[in-house]
Amino acid sequence: MFKSKSVLALLMVALFAFITVGCSSEQPASGEQGDSESNELVVYSGRNERFVQALLEKFTEDTGIEVLALHGANPLQIAEEKNNVRADIFISNDLGALGYLDSKGLLQGSNPEGIETIPADFRAEDNAYFAISARARGFIYNKDMITEEEMPKSNEDLFDSKWATVENGFAITRGGNGGMTGHVSALRYQWGDEKTAEWIAAIRANSAGIYQGHGDIRRAVGAGEHSFGLVNNYYFHQQLVEPENNNVGFIYLDQEEDEMGVVANAAGVGLVSGGPNEGNAIAFIEWLLLPENQVAFVGESLELLINSQYGAVYPAEVQPHIVDFSDLKVQDMPIKELGNYFEDTTALIEASGLDLDLK
Repeated sequence: MFKSKSVLALLMVALFAFITVGCSSEQPASGEQGDSESNELVVYSGRNERFVQALLEKFTEDTGIEVLALHGANPLQIAEEKNNVRADIFISNDLGALGYLDSKGLLQGSNPEGIETIPADFRAEDNAYFAISARARGFIYNKDMITEEEMPKSNEDLFDSKWATVENGFAITRGGNGGMTGHVSALRYQWGDEKTAEWIAAIRANSAGIYQGHGDIRRAVGAGEHSFGLVNNYYFHQQLVEPENNNVGFIYLDQEEDEMGVVANAAGVGLVSGGPNEGNAIAFIEWLLLPENQVAFVGESLELLINSQYGAVYPAEVQPHIVDFSDLKVQDMPIKELGNYFEDTTALIEASGLDLDLK
């Protein structure tokens, strides 16, 4: 009995050794397979698909790396998947969302070639995220319904209920929109939570329309469904190139000497920590930092390049209305600070009931 058990044990040891050697000869150690055999890049994007897809297709054409894209992604999805990371890159309309993800350890630093082209104020200290394009908040208005002189000129003005009585009223986005989240964060920085909550309550009550996105607002204002709407400036640029319904103007907010200055934000990219295709993600970042691709990032959105010297080309209808940030009075809040406000801002908006509102 003892002898048979010893023989069985030796056979099992030999079998285990054979399996171990076989596996080790066919399976590379963790990190060795990596991107040398991968030809994919997984991109989650919070931006409109038509602003991003052409950029991703250009990357594939230039590099041969296939992009799997999830458009309309929420930054919180990155947090939800932290134990099963699927994305390599997150593209965001809101630098605050990128800052939030970085603060939670969900983005990772790198030192990509070309990063020095991005000013320090527009990137994380370890380059875990950075911005490419910038925008400012303001009112798009229909010139057939209201004059520039009649328009509100500041965030403070929206406390006044009289704006509920203008022709067809005014429009805002739901609170969960990235642009609105960044806007509310900026107001919290400037005013504190109590006054900001009162402002949210006022615009929720006084607005005539609450829309999913800014594109819906600019089209509605252009069509005369509302007198004006709160949007990012590049949506004004987009409405100018419509074949009709383009008799619109734009008000940059809080430009008087005693006012806070316009609320600014930026769109950019973050390197997701532990993504499945890290090498390809770094390749994408370095590709994006090339001047021609920073210009391509703006694309159809008609945003403003942070590096305006790279020469983004705008349609003839838009070019006369391009305003350089250096010519605006901009709020003194560092854009990177938005990330520190993101989580509590989201909670404040949800508490107000505006996050899911549509009307």
